[in-house]
Amino acid sequence: MAESTHPHEPHDSSLASRLNWLRAGVLGANDGIVSTAGLVVGVAAASTDTDAILTAGIAGLAAGAISMAVGEYVSVSTQRDTEQALLKQEKRELAEEPEFELNELTEIYRGKGLSEQTARQVAEELTAHDAFAAHAEAELRLDPQDLTNPWHAALSSAVSFTLGAILPILAILLPPTQWRIPVCFAAVLVALAVTGSVSARFGRSDPRRAVLRVVIGGALAMLITYGIGQLAGVSGL
Repeated sequence: MAESTHPHEPHDSSLASRLNWLRAGVLGANDGIVSTAGLVVGVAAASTDTDAILTAGIAGLAAGAISMAVGEYVSVSTQRDTEQALLKQEKRELAEEPEFELNELTEIYRGKGLSEQTARQVAEELTAHDAFAAHAEAELRLDPQDLTNPWHAALSSAVSFTLGAILPILAILLPPTQWRIPVCFAAVLVALAVTGSVSARFGRSDPRRAVLRVVIGGALAMLITYGIGQLAGVSGL
């Protein structure tokens, strides 16, 4: 007997959610790379003091990771509160107006192209099985068992930002003094090209445009902070 689903076409309801988190992780790493690179390049342009560069890099990493985590927590908490309010309202409507809700579900499936009779049958069968889950999915596009988790989002953002920030810190500290800034520029631009390409693949967009945008943006950020560092003190080059 033929398989009901193609082995290369996953139908897990949480797949889209996981891909969104993965894409957010890539973007978080990208933010960590760019912001920390700009900071350490600016300091390195003003001073050759390794301790000053390291301190600036670690401070930027910590501040950025905390900011990303807090911002993501607040944002996702607000989203979760909204989702829970919508689900609570839907549950109340099902208890108070079951017939109206059944008709509403029928119309949703009619709008998807089913005939009146088939749509009604589908709505009745889904309602008999789990009315709340059926309406949550069809009307709100939510899975009551798989709501967004603000703690997961905060941790993911903090970790991805930290991993991204580590690269420019190492790239600016490990080479000899005269090679610090050129090596950091090169390493950061390569890393941004990778994150831009991965992000584009998740979004199914043209990777060349995505890579070009993120590389140009990162290069501009470092050039600007390098110029500020040059103005603020003696360059280490």
